[in-house]
Amino acid sequence: MQTPKGAWTVAGMLFLYMLVNFADKAVVGLAAVPIMRELGLSPREYGLLGSSFFLLFSISGVLVGFAANRYSTRWIILLLATVWALAQFPMVGTVSFATLLICRVVLGAGEGPAGSVGLHAIYKWFPDEKRTIPTAILSQGAAVGVVVALPLLNMIIIHASWHWAFGTLGIVGLCWAFGWWLLGREGPIVDPPMPEAGALRVGYSRILLAPTFIGCVVACFGAYWALSLGLTWFTPFVVKALGFSQASAGFISTLPWLMGACTVMLSGWISQVLVARGVSSRAARAMLGCVPLIVGGLLVLAVPHVSDAAAKLALLVVGGGLTGPIYVVCAPMIAEFTPIAQRGAVIAIFGAIYTLAGIIAPYVSGSLIQGAATVLDGYQQGYMVSGSAQIIGGIAGLLLMWPARDRERIRQHRIATAPVGAVRGA
Repeated sequence: MQTPKGAWTVAGMLFLYMLVNFADKAVVGLAAVPIMRELGLSPREYGLLGSSFFLLFSISGVLVGFAANRYSTRWIILLLATVWALAQFPMVGTVSFATLLICRVVLGAGEGPAGSVGLHAIYKWFPDEKRTIPTAILSQGAAVGVVVALPLLNMIIIHASWHWAFGTLGIVGLCWAFGWWLLGREGPIVDPPMPEAGALRVGYSRILLAPTFIGCVVACFGAYWALSLGLTWFTPFVVKALGFSQASAGFISTLPWLMGACTVMLSGWISQVLVARGVSSRAARAMLGCVPLIVGGLLVLAVPHVSDAAAKLALLVVGGGLTGPIYVVCAPMIAEFTPIAQRGAVIAIFGAIYTLAGIIAPYVSGSLIQGAATVLDGYQQGYMVSGSAQIIGGIAGLLLMWPARDRERIRQHRIATAPVGAVRGA
């Protein structure tokens, strides 16, 4: 199937959409030290602030995901981006911990559906065999958003204040929303991935209990534990535990994302080439996502066993960067066996479950840091938990991800339960 005209314009806009999305997420971690100093926050309180972003993240992801099955993704995305932008402006003035907490909860509610709705939107522009690279591009928006935004936001924090870092993101968010209003369109691809009984729905339990779906959830939960830890605690680790300045931390904090950008694009390209050559999705997607996740976890577990600060950073940069491929491959695998009429909700449920790691990880690490004998010990204990989560997720994914089998099971179920004549007419 040919890619429709205008597909890459929409892909480019959605790339920028994810760029803004992750810059919004990352700013609180970048500004962690001045925020903790100004508001007098303990590590546990700051961990609660990091976790608060994810309080409504999953719930809104599911609700908006179901709405995406019925309503235009163009207008849903416009509404979400507007919420993100407006949630930043209260931080420009004097702010209390409670206000900051509420604004992060609202921002999380607006950003919870972002990834799943963006994927659902972009899959309306690209057929199945051409989805891996667009998925990687969407994921790249996250990495590039952090790499581009962190040095600029750090300059604002140093030379103005952390308050104006939030305000700048609000202005950028409104500009993107206006651009999307002008250029965003709904994709024309509506044919279901399975020709037999194409119009028929499947019980959600059958999809959500498919081994591949469960494997994707567990693997991405482990990866997202690492990501949420990076968003919240990496910059404070660099400044407070390793002794770097805030100015240096702005650059250092981009390194895991640069590594992630490289692994995401490389894995996306390799996966799409393999699928085009007829390699099974099990090999071209599942293994390509899970093996790097396991290797990355092993590298993170080695952090306490090296003494040099540069070596610790190198292990965290590479180990964290190797989580990226799992996000590229899981959504296309789930889309292989999900009816298109249910895809928006299923991808949203998938995202809502694995991002629960974001509620747990920042607070757990904050508690470990506060209770440890030394600051460095506390951070390293947090990273030991994170590395273990990566390894467990990667192993579970290797054991459970068999997309071709799940596709065939669901196809047979749809045929068996179809009304007489429905399959033939589909």
